[in-house]
Order: sequence, then C-alpha cells, then structure tokens
Amino acid sequence: MSPDRTGTRRSPFGSLWSMPVSESRPRIVPEATVARLAVYLRVLAGLADGGRSHVSSGELASAAGVNPAGLRKDLSYLGPCGVRGVGYSVAGLRNRLTEVLGGERSRPCVLVGIGRLGSALADYTGFASRGFQFVGLLDSDPRTVGTDVGGLPVRPVEELEAVVTDTRASIGVITTPAEVAQAVCDRLVTAGVRSILNFAPVALTVPPGVDVRKVDLSVELQVLAFLDQQRDGAPPLYESRSRSSSGAEGLGRQAGARQGGARRSRSLSAPEVAR
Repeated sequence: MSPDRTGTRRSPFGSLWSMPVSESRPRIVPEATVARLAVYLRVLAGLADGGRSHVSSGELASAAGVNPAGLRKDLSYLGPCGVRGVGYSVAGLRNRLTEVLGGERSRPCVLVGIGRLGSALADYTGFASRGFQFVGLLDSDPRTVGTDVGGLPVRPVEELEAVVTDTRASIGVITTPAEVAQAVCDRLVTAGVRSILNFAPVALTVPPGVDVRKVDLSVELQVLAFLDQQRDGAPPLYESRSRSSSGAEGLGRQAGARQGGARRSRSLSAPEVAR
C-alpha cells in the first residue's frame, strides 16, 4: 500500500480498506497532573514493597488522596494502563510512571545551604531510590565547611560553579536564608542549572528556560491553620464577607436615618493564608 495525494493509504482491495494517515501528537501533561503522577508512583512503590501485584483504581485513588475518576483521567495521559475487572499491574504501572517522570536515570543534584533543613535533606536516603542523587553540598559557614553530611563533604559556596561543572548537576536545591537565595539562584543558573527546588521563603526570578519549584512550609502550615479554624465552626470567608457587607448596609441605613446621612462601614478583610 502507498499513500495517495490526499494522505490516504490505498489498498489493492479497494477503498473499503482505506485508512487515513494521521500523525500522533504528544499530549501536554498539566503541571498539576505531573505532581499527582509522582504521588501515584510513591504509592505504587509502597505496594510493590508489600508484595502486591495488582491494585484497583479505587484503592490507588484512595491511597493517593484523589477520586477514582480523577485518577483515571490522570493516567489517560500514559495510554492504556489497566484492565477492567482486574485493575492495574503494580509493576507495570510503576515502570511506566518512572519512565514518564524521567526517573529511569539518576539526576545529579547540588544543595546550597547546609543548615538544619539542608542537612536533613542531604542525609535522607529516600531520594536515591527515586533517581535523585546529591553530588555536591555547599555552605558559607566556616564551621560547616569540611564536615560530612550524608557521606559527602560540605564545600565552600565559593566553589559552587566548579562543583556544578565537575558533577554536571542538573538540579539545584536552595535551603539558604531568604536574603541570599536570589544570588545563589543566579549563580546556579549561570553555571548551567536549569531546574531549581527552592525552600527559601522568597519568590525567585529566573530567565526563560529555567524551572523553579517552591516549597514554603510556613505557608502550608498557615493553610492548615485556616482549614482547622473553618472546621472548628468559623464561617467561610465568602459568608463572612457577605454578612459583613449586608450588616454594614443595614447599620448605614439606620445611622443615616438617625443622623441624616449615610455611613460607610469598615469591611472585614479575609485572613491571609499565603504570602
């Protein structure tokens, strides 16, 4: 068979056997979906360690904290994965997710800022099983430089560019104080790092082509505090605003009737859950 001018493969058996030629286009996976795929991979790793061979969509969704419909939609980006009535092969789906998320090869990382958080991250052995390996640790404190953390010596931050070049690090992790995080980020980018995980409580500015993921533990705690407050019976924000607005209007009308003029009420602002 050969394609004609219309792009249709013609069969010698006639047009009944004709089939259009189409080019497959890669589907762009949303960033939020990528984050959930990583969660599914973590759950599958635990199931595999426990000796499980198959898992249902409902069980996998429950363990990952999503609904089954959302799980199936996320996994649809991977192509056919499960079997109706059987579920998903734990090993098969784990391998597919590992391939899609780029975990098949080790990715060298450098970590700048060996304080308590940085030391804990450098000493955590779980990253290696997911394909991430720290190849360089850097700090500016003379008391920390030269010590070993997680089997690696801490080098002076002045050697950052040399460490990135020598180790071919592709990911930089920043756990420095906020006031120096941007300068460290700039140096990492200049050295060739294109992926940065930022734990410093500040928004980093990077040029196009550089990806930054921000982890702010204080913001997450504030969100939990807000949710805890709502669970304890505090009215939702929109309800508070609505009541405040309607109550203010009523007070304004009453004050206007008594004093011959309208009175503007002070609106209540919502608690700030993220800065």
